[in-house]
Amino acid sequence: MPDGFFSINEWETRYTMATRNPERAEVRGDTAGMKIKWDDSNMKSTYANVCNVTSTREEVVMLFGMNQAWNRGQKEVTIQLTERIVVSPYAAKRLSMLLSNVVKEYESRFGALNVEASPGGEANK
Repeated sequence: MPDGFFSINEWETRYTMATRNPERAEVRGDTAGMKIKWDDSNMKSTYANVCNVTSTREEVVMLFGMNQAWNRGQKEVTIQLTERIVVSPYAAKRLSMLLSNVVKEYESRFGALNVEASPGGEANK
């Protein structure tokens, strides 16, 4: 495969390992001994409780933001968008797989997540 590209198994090995222990994420296989160094010097943290995703043939656009209005029966809600992440469809699929694995691991440790109900027990509509 060309430089910078790897098979799903290689990708899964690299990124699953990296998420489990990012400080010591060593890669196995044909790249034995290679380490991933995470440079977080320019990183910022943002909380989002809303995400909207759109796509074209060439890219997937994820918009993240905050819904701060919690009143039921409102006619209009304004979402303050704070982040736009644009990725290729291939990166989006890898992200989907990675998130799926993270949720499976979370549920195996802490129990199933019911996305049909809010933390207070009310069904989301």
